[in-house]
Amino acid sequence: MPMWTLDLLLLVAAVFVFAGFVKGVIGLGLPTVVLALLTVAVGLKEAMALMLIPSFLTNVWQGALGGHLRMILQRLWPLLLAACLVIWLGAELLTRLDVAWLSALLGGTLWTYALVGLLAPKLPTPGKAEVWVSPLVGAVNGLLTGLTGSFVVPAVPYLQSLGLPRDAFVQAMGVLFTVSTVALAVALGAQELFTVELGVLSGLAFIPALLGMFAGTWVRGRLTESRFRRVFFLSLLVLGAYIVLRAVAG
Repeated sequence: MPMWTLDLLLLVAAVFVFAGFVKGVIGLGLPTVVLALLTVAVGLKEAMALMLIPSFLTNVWQGALGGHLRMILQRLWPLLLAACLVIWLGAELLTRLDVAWLSALLGGTLWTYALVGLLAPKLPTPGKAEVWVSPLVGAVNGLLTGLTGSFVVPAVPYLQSLGLPRDAFVQAMGVLFTVSTVALAVALGAQELFTVELGVLSGLAFIPALLGMFAGTWVRGRLTESRFRRVFFLSLLVLGAYIVLRAVAG
């Protein structure tokens, strides 16, 4: 557990302002930014715990609103259920595996996410195979969530491949992130990794995250989203490479 000095608390607040700003501009990325930056500063397990409450509060509205909730639950419940169940396994392994290798895994996950975002490949639709591909994707996503705190790979590219309308796709991401955040919080709590101290700090971190979201929402109407997304994903490539190299060298 790091020593929570004033300088470190200010750094954490600044990270959440920036993470909220990114989410305000492009609609996602708060957990990814927090994990990418705070893993370097405070460690992977602490970064995972700190991002839980801001992630939940900023995603729950995205999952509840949009008018497609019933369709999403009816179609994606195998993915969501598998993700929630396997998160427990990932969190269990989190306490047993070398944190350096887990950090390297996070860096690799960020690399994958950034490359998919930059290259925007046309993924094939699963078609009739969706009945078994969905729970498989959910299980892999849940394992990576439990190990690294990242919610996005491979579930977000998979959701894109389903050909959902834009509003339904955004809402489906919100549902996935919300249920994954709750499952991760419970799993980390069971492993005594989501302590009262980290819970309080995570709750307080929602304030700078919300301020960043307001700023990002304001900027979204005045900035080319495609250009910002490119800078964002290029930055993730650099951060992912740094986290991997730091973990391996350490």
